[in-house]
Amino acid sequence: MTGGIVVRKCETPQEFHACVDLQREVWKEDPLEIEPATMFVVAANTGGQVLGAFDGPKLVAYVLAVVGLHHVTPYIHSHHAAVHADYRDRGIGRALKLFQREEALSRGIRLIEWTFDPLELRNAHFNLNRLGAICRQYRPNLYGITSSPLHRGIPTDRLIAQWWLDSHRVLAAARGEKLAPAGDAASAVEVPLALRRGEPVDSQRAVAAQAAAREAFNKWFDHGYAVVAVRQTEQSGAYILVPWNDAEQTPTEMKSRRDR
Repeated sequence: MTGGIVVRKCETPQEFHACVDLQREVWKEDPLEIEPATMFVVAANTGGQVLGAFDGPKLVAYVLAVVGLHHVTPYIHSHHAAVHADYRDRGIGRALKLFQREEALSRGIRLIEWTFDPLELRNAHFNLNRLGAICRQYRPNLYGITSSPLHRGIPTDRLIAQWWLDSHRVLAAARGEKLAPAGDAASAVEVPLALRRGEPVDSQRAVAAQAAAREAFNKWFDHGYAVVAVRQTEQSGAYILVPWNDAEQTPTEMKSRRDR
């Protein structure tokens, strides 16, 4: 990366403890909700990922991921991430995700998943528009009510991002291409822009917006739609959903062989 930032695996006890320190600073959770250094050690030694961005010896961002299984197929669940406040908006988060993708593909893993708050449109833009992830599942109050001010004291409803690492969408996103929603009959789920993370929020309004989004997402998911993009206007954001075919996840190379 430019600016002297290096992205690599975290490997030493000191680096794992640095991840914990950064987690504590960014997430500001109660001590019992902080992921301990031992969790980073376990993830790094059991097929998961602990990846860091370093400015010289200083850890400025990290990703913590663990191994998951869909039936017998392994995937990576990207559980936790943080970027130091002084290093945001410099492309470090994207660099970490692209490194995470390459590391997973080097082991034959095609899918990485993670969760994000549907009310957080900035995260949605990054996940869907910049990385090429899709969403087909909505989990209400997945983590319960947490102590982190980032969670606003409301139920932790989450969309599940699916990042199919060798799909056409993700390959295009990795090249920096602008993604256009594929397919016909696109639908939308709107979310108010006023509910940005870190800003004062009316909890009743947030819960009402959350409930409306939950109902809408589940309706479209039940009909076989997937979230593929998010668009913003002055007053709201709109998640774009299209009918989804599992063939969209087929690696480009496999699809070419199949079509010949």
